[in-house]
Amino acid sequence: MRWKGGRRGGNVEDRRGMSGGKLAGGGIGFVLIALVVSYFLGIDPQPLLEAGSGMSSGQQQSGEVGTPEDEAGQFVDVVGTNVNDVWAELLDGYKKPNTVIYTQGTGTGCGYGQAAMGPFYCPADQTIYLDLSFWQQMETQLGASGADFARAYVIAHEFGHHVQTLTGASQQVRKAQQQARSKAEANKYSVALELQADCYAGVWAARAATASNGKVALERGDMEEGLKTANAIGDDMLQKRSQGRVTPEAFTHGSAEQRMEWLSRGYRTGDPRQCDTFN
Repeated sequence: MRWKGGRRGGNVEDRRGMSGGKLAGGGIGFVLIALVVSYFLGIDPQPLLEAGSGMSSGQQQSGEVGTPEDEAGQFVDVVGTNVNDVWAELLDGYKKPNTVIYTQGTGTGCGYGQAAMGPFYCPADQTIYLDLSFWQQMETQLGASGADFARAYVIAHEFGHHVQTLTGASQQVRKAQQQARSKAEANKYSVALELQADCYAGVWAARAATASNGKVALERGDMEEGLKTANAIGDDMLQKRSQGRVTPEAFTHGSAEQRMEWLSRGYRTGDPRQCDTFN
């Protein structure tokens, strides 16, 4: 993936190296739950964060805002800036999310966030939280790709959840889940939302080069690496790895086949209107 010549927005908040505070509640049980959640790319961590923490949303930290000096931080800035540029052209009234990179743990608008939970988007403060060690965990523990585009796909997926907050899709899903008659029914709404975020990531990938005059662009083999990661983090693959069997009614993000299909569809069409996973 080509990205080093891409525009930097200079709006990444870097909290790495800062003390994130300690969990006041939850204990080992919460940690175990968080480790399970770490296999997924979450949509709304607020209930879990608040349940496992005595740290209120008001105890957030403030890091240095700008473009980080290290390559990994610069990658987040360039990719996030490009994703913003793409969505600014596609969505009227698009408002950029905040992006925070941190290590181990940090305060968020949704409660206390931990690295073990993986990348997540908090709708309460419209912020994407990234502990960059998750990339290595995906590669070494889940068999995902270590290619730049595979990592960019993870970032673009979280930006997709921000788009869903702006369009109201996330709020509609939460309402539908509250009215669901069973956990399995509620999970179906979650799957649809996650697959749409995958599709939105594909839309960004298709439009990245145009939005950046070719300075951020996929190269030969990049989409295959992204699909490898989408396959690795499918619910069925993760369930097989963790429990040795597949339980479709417990899916929250979609099967490997579904995740690959919707990422591909977004990339093929470059059209967010083709990302209707709800119908």
